[in-house]
This record gives sequence, structure tokens and C-alpha cells, in this order.
Amino acid sequence: MDYTIVGKIISNHGIKGEVKVYPLTDDLHRFSDLEIVYIGEKKIEAEIEAVRYHKDLGILKFKGFDNINQILSFKDDYIYIKDEDRIVLPENHYFISDLINCKVYDTASNLIGHLVDVLQGPSNDVYVVKDANNKKEYLIPAVKEFVIDVNIKDKMIIIDPIEGMIE
Repeated sequence: MDYTIVGKIISNHGIKGEVKVYPLTDDLHRFSDLEIVYIGEKKIEAEIEAVRYHKDLGILKFKGFDNINQILSFKDDYIYIKDEDRIVLPENHYFISDLINCKVYDTASNLIGHLVDVLQGPSNDVYVVKDANNKKEYLIPAVKEFVIDVNIKDKMIIIDPIEGMIE
């Protein structure tokens, strides 16, 4: 079964079992739509009892975790959902976790490298591509002019770089 990270527990909130969650999703209020999440590498199943928001963080209360001692060990753990519970994205939009580790080729089928990060900017995202020899990083604006095709199934991206973009 595959999972997607939606947040990271950064600390407890009070003593009644609530946790502060840094969202790793574009929609902070995504937590309000969730019923079941999985915590940490062991994927401990937890039912969300209550959600509220404060200063761009989610404050989550899990059913059955009623005091600080039960949730302290969750600090720095990621919160996951099953892939089948992910939202459906519009066409030509992708989850960052699906893009990471895609092989990046130019239009002549030359391997440029692997996508290692996505920088989110106000106007467009920028793909960080590490070259095949792991010596250089290239910044590729994620716009139609440069990104020709994204194939998540085959973990492959085709780009059409301008002169000087890939050196």
C-alpha cells in the first residue's frame, strides 16, 4: 500500500493530546476533510477527533490519545494518508512526491539527471534537477515552454531547455 505525506508533527499543543502539524500540502484546511491518518514510519493508524487551525498550523486531536504522554513520541513524525485518499488534481498538476526521483531527459533523449526537489514560487514552480553524475544542479522553470511532458507512471520528464540552462 502506498502513502502520501500531508504534514509533519512539530510539537504537542497543551497537555490533552493535541499536536501541532506543519502542513505539507497546498491546502491547510485539508486536515478537516480527513478521518483516518497514519503517523510515523510505523504508520500508526489514528482517527482524527478534532481539527482547528492557528497561525498556518493544524492543531489535531486523535481519538484515544488523550494526554501529552501519549503523543510526545510523535514529535517530528510525518502524517500520511493512503494514496487512494488523495485529492484528485486537475490535468497537468502533480503531487511533488510523485515528481521526486523522476528521470529528466531533453528532447533529444539525453539524460539530464533526476528531479530532487521542487521550489514553489509565487508565479511558478521550479524543478531542481541533479545531473546524472551528481555534480551539478539545474533549475528548470516548471512552465509549458520548458517542460514538454511529465509521465508519472514511468517516472520520466521531458524538457526543452534553452541555451545556457543546462551546461
